[in-house]
Amino acid sequence: MNSPAGAISRGIPDPADPPPTIARELLLEICERTPGYSSWQQSVWLSHCERPCAFLGFAGSEDLLPILDQVRPDVAEVNPRDADWLLEHLSRDGEMVGCLFQCLQCGQHRLHVDLG
Repeated sequence: MNSPAGAISRGIPDPADPPPTIARELLLEICERTPGYSSWQQSVWLSHCERPCAFLGFAGSEDLLPILDQVRPDVAEVNPRDADWLLEHLSRDGEMVGCLFQCLQCGQHRLHVDLG
């Protein structure tokens, strides 16, 4: 799976993925010592400030309203033409789920969209 910038793919690395942007010991902490989350596709762990983010949980469109400006760039990066539509139709438990993360360094929220 080709991961967005600042994402850590949990599983077998894809040769097309960019090199990690975080320190090896932090990458190993996520891959080997952090519980994952259930996902439709291969789970992705987002990073920010060159550190792994905390997984906050699954988020639907209503959950994202207060932080929409923070997470819109993540969605637009992978789906620039339909980012707003996608953000409006996310759910916590459907086939289009928002996986919400937060930077432990600066508090920035990040979003990965998982499609069933």
